[in-house]
Amino acid sequence: MINVSDQHAPRSLIVTLYGAYGRFAPGPVPVAELIRLLAAVGVDAPSVRSSVSRLKRRGLLVPARTARGAAGYELSADARQLLEDGDRRIYATAPPGDEGWVLAVFSVPESERQKRHVLRSRLSGLGFGTAAPGVWIAPARLYEETRHTLERLRLDGYVDLFRGEHLGFAPTTRAVARWWDLAGIAEQHEAFLTRHAPVLRTWERRTDTPSEEAYRDYLLALDSWRHLPYADPGLPAALLPDDWPGTRSAAVFRALHERLRDAGAGYAALEPAG
Repeated sequence: MINVSDQHAPRSLIVTLYGAYGRFAPGPVPVAELIRLLAAVGVDAPSVRSSVSRLKRRGLLVPARTARGAAGYELSADARQLLEDGDRRIYATAPPGDEGWVLAVFSVPESERQKRHVLRSRLSGLGFGTAAPGVWIAPARLYEETRHTLERLRLDGYVDLFRGEHLGFAPTTRAVARWWDLAGIAEQHEAFLTRHAPVLRTWERRTDTPSEEAYRDYLLALDSWRHLPYADPGLPAALLPDDWPGTRSAAVFRALHERLRDAGAGYAALEPAG
């Protein structure tokens, strides 16, 4: 049995499973199938059940019966929107260009200061950097996802969004290093490479692709990778340090995705994304 407790939280793995395969199932995913599929990556049945309960309370999973009457869970409408927004980042195939910036400027009354904390947390989670107190910045392509997130959380009434370009006074490369913790983001990419580049090298030496092994290695790689495009907003290469590890980690994930995703669908017994 693989021990994933130090690297992969059961709740995260369940979301990853639905993102990779579960949302394309013809109906709700039976609880028994969730337990089987998570066991393949080292998660025991009690952890699956407790994690599913938390995801249900958060409004991401909805209980439903399968055609045969078995208990199961399907994604809520909000969860489907989250996954569709995430697809554009997680499965991006082209390096990001310089398309300008989106700015989020918010003002929250002192009587609702808890919402100020939630706003900061959500903008940071979307990959925004801090340009100034109450002024957050991200590549312009994140506008739609930002709008969806703020509307879903009913925070849109506190925020104004703008598109723009950086006109100075500091060079943009220096400003970007102030807005984001580039060293911290680079460390996350290096950690992904340390964990999953050897997995890719092993598969590159193989001519076979057994379904269960492909499923396991793909789910673990996707679970590690899908958080990275949120920590790293995808800045243009010209604004990043030389030999940026994000370029290498993206290449490793794409190669694992192409080699393992469809083969893993055989073990999941569900249709993968197109």
